[in-house]
Amino acid sequence: KKSNLFLVCIVCFSLSRQCFRALCCKGPPPPRPEYDLVCIGLTGSGKTSLLSQLCSESPENIVSTTGFSIKAVPFQNAILNVKELGGADNIRKYWSRYYQGSQGVIFVLDSASSEDELETARNELHSALQHPQLCTLPFLILANHQDKPAARSVQEV
Repeated sequence: KKSNLFLVCIVCFSLSRQCFRALCCKGPPPPRPEYDLVCIGLTGSGKTSLLSQLCSESPENIVSTTGFSIKAVPFQNAILNVKELGGADNIRKYWSRYYQGSQGVIFVLDSASSEDELETARNELHSALQHPQLCTLPFLILANHQDKPAARSVQEV
């Protein structure tokens, strides 16, 4: 009797698993690959706003990042784990401590900033492009604030 009961349990388990898979799209979806990115740029360039929008968060109450923050940005086929580094003068010197393990870089600049700020952004971008941990990685350079009247065109940037 024990062997019959065991056989019945196996058949029931097998049938319930088949029903579950048929009803629930053949089991759980495969895991999405994850990529680690670093997001850098001067204070006020729009890094926090960009990531908040990508995460479908409310644009209200956005506060400039003082140190760093990490956000998981979900897409249909992948998840981007983005380390956003604050862009203040006293924080930029520590950016390189957060580069390790990055698989890509998002550099955000304010296209409506002053000439001096644009020059500072250019210097920081060139420094990042030459850094040993970043120089072989893909870079996305985002000229933000294109909606402002003082915004420079992509060619000017």
